[in-house]
Order: sequence, then C-alpha cells, then structure tokens
Amino acid sequence: MSAVAIGRSSAPDPTWTSDALVDALRREATRLPDPDGHLASLWDALADAADGGSGVRPALLLATYRALGGERDDLALALADATELLHTAFLVHDDVIDHDDVRRGRPTAAARHGAAARARGASPAGVADAALAGGILAGDLALVRAVSAVASLDVPAATRAGLLDLLGDVVAESAAGELADTTVLAAARPPLATVLATAERKTAVYTFVWPLRAAALLVGTPSALALAPALEHVGRLVGVAFQLRDDLRGTFGDPAATGKSCVSDLRAGRATAVVAVAAGTGAWPDVLRVLGDVTLDAAGAEPVRRALVAHGVPDAVARLADDRIASALHVGRAAGVPDALLDLLCAGACVDALAAVAVGTPVAATPVDATPVNAGAEA
Repeated sequence: MSAVAIGRSSAPDPTWTSDALVDALRREATRLPDPDGHLASLWDALADAADGGSGVRPALLLATYRALGGERDDLALALADATELLHTAFLVHDDVIDHDDVRRGRPTAAARHGAAARARGASPAGVADAALAGGILAGDLALVRAVSAVASLDVPAATRAGLLDLLGDVVAESAAGELADTTVLAAARPPLATVLATAERKTAVYTFVWPLRAAALLVGTPSALALAPALEHVGRLVGVAFQLRDDLRGTFGDPAATGKSCVSDLRAGRATAVVAVAAGTGAWPDVLRVLGDVTLDAAGAEPVRRALVAHGVPDAVARLADDRIASALHVGRAAGVPDALLDLLCAGACVDALAAVAVGTPVAATPVDATPVNAGAEA
C-alpha cells in the first residue's frame, strides 16, 4: 500500500479522519491471492484497529504543517494516514504485550485470531499461539505499510530520506521505551527519572516529536527545517507532560468522563509517575498494599487515593507536568516556533484537549507561567 493507495484526492477535505485509511486497509484484503483467508483476517483486524481512534497524531501533524507554511494538503494528509498506521501498529503490538483482548469496544487483533483458533477446535495452547501470532503479524504488517507509505510520498529524494531516517529513529526509541516499561518493577520503588525517561521514549517521541518534525521536513523550507531541534525539544517536553497528566487520569479521573479505568494502573502494578512520586512519601505503604492486586476495584482503591491526596502526590505530579510545559514554551519562543502552534501543543498536553484538537475544535491554551524550570536539563 502506497501513499497513492491510501486514496486521497488531489483536493481533499483538509480535516483528517480515519475513513480513507480504514477503506484502504480493507481493500488490501482483496489485492493478493488469499485461498485460506489468513491475509484477509490480518487486514480486517488492522482496519478495525485503525477505526475510531482520536486522530490526535494526524491532527498535530496537519496543524504543524500548516503553521509552518505548508500548502500541499494532499501530501500532508497522506503523511497523516501513515502516522495513524504507525500508531495502529504500536497499538496492536501493545495489546499483545499487555494481553489485552478488547480495545475501543472491539476484540483486539490478537483476540480475534485466538477466537478463530478456538472455533476451529484448537487446544488452549493452540489458541494462545494463534492469538500471539495474529497480533504480532498484524502489527508487523501495519508497521511495514506505514514505512512504505512514507517512502511513496511524492516529495524530493532528500525529503523522503529525511522522513525515513526520522521514522526509523522514532520506531527504535518507541520500541526501547515499550521494553523499558515491561522491565520497571513498580513495587521496587521505581526512580522517578526512570519513569519519566520511559514516558519520553514510549509516548513523547511518536506522539509529539514525530508529527512535529515530520511536518517540518515535509514543508521543507529553510525556516521550517531550522526549527527541527526546537521542535524535537518541545515535543519531548510536551509529550512527557501529556503522559504525566494521563497518569493522573488513570488514578484520579472519573471513568465516566475519561473512558479510562481509575484502578487499572494500580491493578496492573504499572510504574506510573503517580507511583514513582508516591514512593518517596508517606502514602507508599498504602500504594504498595494494592499494587498489582488483580482483585482491586474502585472501592478498594479509594483509601489509596485519599492517602495520595493527603501526601500531595497529585499536586506534585501536576507540577512536574506544568514545569515541562513552561520549559516547552520557553524553548519554543526562543527558537521562533509560531505562537499559535505552541499554544495548541501546550493545551494539547491536556488529554481532553488533544481530543478536541483532533476533531478541529479551537483549543484555548492553558495559562502557564512560561518561566522554565530546569529547562537546560530537559532531554
């Protein structure tokens, strides 16, 4: 599947949606001979995985492209499709790593292939093998197609090479972050620096750095290319702030409003920023008591949340996020990143605001003191 196969017209609607990408993935299921239906099952699983996402990363790429003076919406939308396909690959692999069976209310790629094996009468071991294979292979397929979509863009050779080099680095850092996330033991008092470094690699690099820097490469003007170091720095800072605020939602948010469980992080024993900060406070014994408890429910987590609040943990995590936003503003303004883009990014570090960005809703920037806090030390 190339950028052309994704199916964008020469005068597209400038608002990104997943429709064209999902349609292209479903078409791939019929493009090659497939007598046993296995190829179709992989493409259909990917189409379902790509359908219904927030579209945050494509939206940030498009906003950056236009803020830096880009004029070829057809190219930007094709790169936005490739970006969402990259995200889909990571989600499918993440579901395998986390043993998740449901995402966005639908069976994951792994769960679909496990269920198909079960229906064929496979043994429990055979079902597990089929689920693992289906998830890994579907994710691999999406990852390769994302790379080929970038390689097929109608851009100068130097731009294509720059995008592919950046994509390779993004995938490598994201893979390292995902692996690190599986090796940090929350119950062993994870160092905050380790948790933040993992968040930077696992979340910030492909959610913020890739859209920002890829858009600048696609614009290709000297002024846009000169902003690459600042965009990289800003993306890492804002991406970590985004993850810090998401960690807060994962413990203190209202599931009805966030769509995210308020106990799953504790139940899974994840080394979140909330856990890392709590490890240095009097709330740690309460946290340790429930960390990794698969039976934990909202009622059981409530005393832990009260202890975390009493010891100032959510305020401390929020300050860490605000510090990074302040540093991002400082770095971006000093480098000449457009104010409108900085405002959008810093508002976008709020999880709910990112969803608004993705559907084209104007987002007001969250007022933050722009005085950098340890700006020189931020990676």
